[in-house]
Amino acid sequence: MKKIHYCWAIPLTGAVLAGRSSSGESGQSNYYLDSTNRVTLSVRFGLNIHARFKGIGGGLLPNNGFGGGQITPNGDQYNYSDGYVGNGSTLRADSTGNFLGYTSYWGYNNSSQYNQAANTFTFHNISTAGVSSETSDTENGCPGAELTYDWQLGEKENWHHLRYGIEAAINYMRFTMAGSSASGIYTTTDVYQFGGIPGQQPGPGYTGNWAGNPGDPVMVVPGTSGPSSLTYNFLAQQNFDADIWGIRLGPYLEYPISKKWNLHLSGGLAVGLIDAEVNWKESLTTLANNTTVTAAGSGHDTDLLWGYYISLNASCQINDRWGIEAGVQFQDLGTYSHNFSGRIAELDFSNSLFIQAGISYSF
Repeated sequence: MKKIHYCWAIPLTGAVLAGRSSSGESGQSNYYLDSTNRVTLSVRFGLNIHARFKGIGGGLLPNNGFGGGQITPNGDQYNYSDGYVGNGSTLRADSTGNFLGYTSYWGYNNSSQYNQAANTFTFHNISTAGVSSETSDTENGCPGAELTYDWQLGEKENWHHLRYGIEAAINYMRFTMAGSSASGIYTTTDVYQFGGIPGQQPGPGYTGNWAGNPGDPVMVVPGTSGPSSLTYNFLAQQNFDADIWGIRLGPYLEYPISKKWNLHLSGGLAVGLIDAEVNWKESLTTLANNTTVTAAGSGHDTDLLWGYYISLNASCQINDRWGIEAGVQFQDLGTYSHNFSGRIAELDFSNSLFIQAGISYSF
């Protein structure tokens, strides 16, 4: 009987030891798969985030050329800041085609434009071409932080221990855009000979018709171009600051590629809360009399943006609790835009990328 017991005992003992050895190896090689919850704290850097500040100079700059929106009796836009002349180039000729070099299609605004001694009219164009109506910036390295929670729902052992679950995250980033610009504004002049008797010109505010009538005052065309001169100095300053809070929620898949390394893929809903603040100041100095006019404004706005994200991370388990990971995240939240007292601030998150690295704790 003892022999029989020993005969059974030897294989049973070997089976138990083998089972324990196999279990130990399996646990050692896949110990990080035993945890079903994980919290990760990461630092991250935002890339490809575009910002724009529009409407610079609005309401303060002098009327640009072409009369600043003034319209002739025939519905054409002025071709000068202080009048119009149908010269056939910047404004169509009159109904006769400017026969014999005269046009009845003209008008002017100010008495100072007429020089009786020379019997000429001077017309001006103010060029604000050197003044940009907007400024922009692309942020590549905006720092932030993110806290992520992964809740494992299950594991596919026959799919190389593929794990799946739900991922939720909250993040924060601070965005700042500040700048200033100075520009000179020039005035160009064109001089036209009056076709009538000196001193018998029509009064300021005269607006001639395209069709004309017999006896209407005429202007000799073309005119003579005069010099350009620096007339104004323009200075603009603006600051745009935004606190950006984000939330992510979606499913994830995690695939072990070795004893300690795995790949983590997730995607889903992304929400961004934008808390923005803007202040700006502009000044226009007239050099002729050294006078300065200013305009300023500020404002605060909060808005919510919706979109989606896709994230891919690689992680390494240091032990059965702690690990490190790094990855990249694409996010599309669309564009934030708000009008602050005539100035528009925009933040474009439609193609934003985030590089992140952090430490995780599994439990």
